[in-house]
Amino acid sequence: MDLDVAQLRAFVRTAEELHFGRAAGTLAVSQQALSKRIARLEFLLGTELFQRDGKGVRLTEDGRRFLLPARQTVAAADAAVAAVLGRERPLRVDVWGHLYAPTRTLARVAGPAGELALGHGRDLPSVTTALLHGDIDAAFGRVHPPLPTGLTHRLVRLEPMDAVLGAEHPLAAEPALRPDQLRDSVLWAPGALDRLDFLRRFADRFGIQNTATSVNLGLAHFLGGLAQQPRGFSLLPADVPLPGVPGLRSVPLVDPTPLYAWSLLWRTGNGRAGLHDLATACAEEAGRSRWLEYAPARDWLPEPPAGRPGPPPG
Repeated sequence: MDLDVAQLRAFVRTAEELHFGRAAGTLAVSQQALSKRIARLEFLLGTELFQRDGKGVRLTEDGRRFLLPARQTVAAADAAVAAVLGRERPLRVDVWGHLYAPTRTLARVAGPAGELALGHGRDLPSVTTALLHGDIDAAFGRVHPPLPTGLTHRLVRLEPMDAVLGAEHPLAAEPALRPDQLRDSVLWAPGALDRLDFLRRFADRFGIQNTATSVNLGLAHFLGGLAQQPRGFSLLPADVPLPGVPGLRSVPLVDPTPLYAWSLLWRTGNGRAGLHDLATACAEEAGRSRWLEYAPARDWLPEPPAGRPGPPPG
């Protein structure tokens, strides 16, 4: 049986996203075209690879068995094309924590680091799986333990977080807030708190017991819901511009200031020159922009800074 690489690529990306619309977007094709490729692949294989029902999209047992060899085939095809073209393919870098706009930081270093092919990871577990399988070269987002064996990370940026509140919140007019002043407010979270390590640990540390869960359909949708909550708040990196949602205030947090830790993550032993260049560019920009300043008496992190020592990969 001859398999079409475009069909395999459509299957692999949909298996990673578990969402046909998002997968189509990352491949720059219509959802209809992606669905046709997967339907043709299922017809050739004589089995269903996905379960589609009211609960969403899930891999079937056959789909789970097919995923790893399909990934390996796509990677081999990409390597073959790169070998014929006589040039190294772009560095494949995945990002997660999309609500906090990780690409802002990567954009500051992408020039010195060369061309990057950005992916769309859902969360840290999905990204670490892709790294270990060799589907991507590096990843960028917030790393927290435990990490699987075989991965290395380097701290790139410690970013101050602001409280974002609706205009009707009793504290909305304050010039600055201590985190413990939010104890009686409602933490507005873009998903289940047990899956959001930073927000969960912030709530635990500062005694915030009231939470509400939203659906993460992008920053504007998320903050639009928050603006309707008279006692709601959430956290956002200080330099992320607020979307055009009326009735929002961004208030600095002090005593202590929560910091969101961004790290570069890669598979141990990956010696690609482009990865070395990206790690070096991150370190140089961190030095110029003072991204790694941290004072325990002034700032708060869920865990002590880690991943900073050591040379770049390569």
